[in-house]
Amino acid sequence: MKNGKDRLVFITGGAGFIGSHLCEAYLDDGASVLCLDNMQTGSHDNLESFAQHPRFHMVEADVTAPIPEAMLPRSATIDLIINAACAASPPQYQAQPQHTMLTNVVGTNSLLALAETHAARFLQCSTSEIYGDPLVHPQIESYWGNVNPTGPRACYDEGKRAAETLCFDYKRHNGVDVRVARIFNTYGPRMQISDGRVVSNVICQALTGREITLYGDGQQTRSFCFVTDLVDGLRRLADHPGGIDGAVNLGNPNELTMADLVAMVVRMTKARSTIVQRPLPVDDPQRRKPDISLATALLGWTPAVDLNEGLKRTIAFFVDRLTPEVIVGERAAAEPIAVQ
Repeated sequence: MKNGKDRLVFITGGAGFIGSHLCEAYLDDGASVLCLDNMQTGSHDNLESFAQHPRFHMVEADVTAPIPEAMLPRSATIDLIINAACAASPPQYQAQPQHTMLTNVVGTNSLLALAETHAARFLQCSTSEIYGDPLVHPQIESYWGNVNPTGPRACYDEGKRAAETLCFDYKRHNGVDVRVARIFNTYGPRMQISDGRVVSNVICQALTGREITLYGDGQQTRSFCFVTDLVDGLRRLADHPGGIDGAVNLGNPNELTMADLVAMVVRMTKARSTIVQRPLPVDDPQRRKPDISLATALLGWTPAVDLNEGLKRTIAFFVDRLTPEVIVGERAAAEPIAVQ
């Protein structure tokens, strides 16, 4: 693998939450970055700080369609392809379920073929959702999962599972150097205000004084990884010099209940919101915690940002994005919100 200014990196979903952080990290490293995004969940705001960078090239296109030839290099070869295309929050990927499945299958197949053509390394951004509602806890890479193949989440869960299958078939039969990261819940700046994920939902509801939604009894658990930690793990996985035979979990193993998360956000924002309970969504996992012993041993990676610090940075991001009229009246008018 080349490093620094000699490297050409192609990132799909590059205008999204995680993808934009990856684009920025590789630009900072001196690489040239090609970004493809259909803007279904991506945003030009995410690219604002580097959109005019001379080594950055963005094309709006859908990964399920043929890749625009105009964006592909004529004389240079692509060194690394990172597939971060696909809506990741349940409301977004369930809104267009067929497209979600095709993004994961057709899009991944197309990109793997491109990797083969360019002899490029390929990093697939998979997900902890391939474990479904797990019967093994914490989740280790050897666990095959407990997924409902016909439920409303299946377009994403099974789509990502099929994408992993394609990756390892291309590795076995076509010699493509693939890496698969199973990403656990990630949060941080550049999340969408209305993307439907729990961290952004609770923070925005707290800041605007709306009712805070708590699904089920609030005892279901997640493990939240700050986005800079995840990007560090993804880059380490992409750059690891040896062959890797299976998927690698990337996430923060510090598990907490959704009730505890809500309590933290309420305390940090001094929210006056009431908490309302709603029925748990269909097939929503009861527990989620990664076993990251493989990532630690293989990559020397462990998360560095604790939840309290990560939430501070995330809340500050949303405070900056929400208009003063939207943030709870008296506090917004009297003084800036001080994150506790």
